[in-house]
Amino acid sequence: MNSKPHPKTDEEWRAYLRAKDAEPLAFEVTRRAATERPFTGKYETHWEPGQYHCVCCEAKLFDSSTKFDAGCGWPSFYQAAEPGAILDKVDRSHGMVRVESVCAQCGAHLGHVFEDGPKPTGLRYCMNSASLQFKKP
Repeated sequence: MNSKPHPKTDEEWRAYLRAKDAEPLAFEVTRRAATERPFTGKYETHWEPGQYHCVCCEAKLFDSSTKFDAGCGWPSFYQAAEPGAILDKVDRSHGMVRVESVCAQCGAHLGHVFEDGPKPTGLRYCMNSASLQFKKP
């Protein structure tokens, strides 16, 4: 699946996210690739069964069964809910090289993925709570 940014203006995104009662940082995180401070996101210590969706387009991104406590201060998952749900992009910002994770459906910035996670994938999708929306089964 290719990333297809939704043709919305910044003001339309702000209004849309505000109407959804998204976190105040949702626009800056998802549309400007900002990062919430560690240990401050509402899903960092959230352990209910369910699915985590993109706050911008509601695409299913992660299942709670793949969430783990990485101790990094952000919600962490070892695999996406479905193949192709998340796209990886090289991120050379802040004087380092990382792999940015974006929603494959709308291009929203979600966080970064690292190769220090648990088995079976060895991946750690380190996500911003402000980019996610939790839904119970």
